[in-house]
Amino acid sequence: MPISSKTIDEIDSEKEKENMRKIEAVLFISGRFLSVQEIVSYSDLNPIIIREVLEKLQERYNDDSAIEIIEKNGLWKMDVRKGYENMINKLATGSSEFSKSEQETLAIIAYKQPIKQSVLIKIRSNKAYDHIKKFSELGLIKKKRTGHTYEISLSDDFYDYFNVSQGQGFIKKINSETANA
Repeated sequence: MPISSKTIDEIDSEKEKENMRKIEAVLFISGRFLSVQEIVSYSDLNPIIIREVLEKLQERYNDDSAIEIIEKNGLWKMDVRKGYENMINKLATGSSEFSKSEQETLAIIAYKQPIKQSVLIKIRSNKAYDHIKKFSELGLIKKKRTGHTYEISLSDDFYDYFNVSQGQGFIKKINSETANA
């Protein structure tokens, strides 16, 4: 069956929509200004397509949306439109899901896994017992009895919870997040 021009148009349209979704996701999750080159590295799209998509996204998020795509000195960011700052500031200043101390404990588990609980306590102090309990209740870690202590490692649910893949990419991500916290 030959491919009609309508089919080609449909394929092009779907590809364009997917490109928009990729860039939208990159801008949404970054929360900061990004250069086109950074967007290239995250989306694997070429700069010409990225510039076209950014312009289309700016049009999409027009005055009818609380979201806008901002360009400043060649850098791009998705942000909340002026006028909604008070509401956003109330949300942004709330407590995060994990305290900085909990994040640091989790980073150590991720980096050194499997790690004995006794070693983790020596590194992080007795407060780590509470962290371990919380992580265990959330299903983020696995505990396996070894002698008088436990061996702790990340569970599969951990990777789903933080939407990261297993391996070194996560260690880099959590280390940069705890450094920025």
